[in-house]
Amino acid sequence: MKKGFIHSAKFPLIFVIVITFIHLYSTLNDIKLSHWGIYPRETKGLYGIVSSVLIHGSWKHLFNNSIPLLILGTALFYFYRKLAIKVCLYSIIFTGILVWLGGRPSFHIGASGLVYALASFLFFSGFIRKHNNLMALSMIVVFLYGGMVWGIFPSKDHISWEGHLFGAVNGLFWALYYKDEGPQRKKYSWEFEEDVLKSLEGIEVYYEEVPKLYTDNKSVELKYEFKRKGLENK
Repeated sequence: MKKGFIHSAKFPLIFVIVITFIHLYSTLNDIKLSHWGIYPRETKGLYGIVSSVLIHGSWKHLFNNSIPLLILGTALFYFYRKLAIKVCLYSIIFTGILVWLGGRPSFHIGASGLVYALASFLFFSGFIRKHNNLMALSMIVVFLYGGMVWGIFPSKDHISWEGHLFGAVNGLFWALYYKDEGPQRKKYSWEFEEDVLKSLEGIEVYYEEVPKLYTDNKSVELKYEFKRKGLENK
């Protein structure tokens, strides 16, 4: 389990190192990178759909995103190993597209949209799958980051609440879209029996009447014919 967590932390850690190096480089060389962000409904802001997640306005901004990226990213790669890359990439791209379509006319930068997407996915996916371990993870996410919900509402002018909102929407969408992939709740024997009974609903059973009662030891052969309701015999 320990090795699994360490392995799962590799990708989130690499990502945090990359965005930290980018901000360090821009700070040391006094380079402003905000123009690499998303500028809604302008062609100059299209490339920001991908690049904005790498750019941060301050060390505080970077730190506030880095810690949840490490925690939530590690949880995603540990519990949803086969889905993690897809959830991350699609969340970045589609959150960026939605911000470009519906954001305020200003440069939007930072990985907070991805943070909201990860938190939303981990929270909703556990309850959608009704998986005990994943629901426990959902509650941990609420305990650690439940206050993030206020970030999806307009507040300070310099905060991209649109990125937060669209990130959360993306997380919910991918939780629903991939609900049948990845870890699934264990089914017990009686649940399989219920599934079989449900599959037989709407089927009528017909049998041939035995013309007389047999009192000897001869065997009686009964023939059954299954037909769905609403269908006539041909």
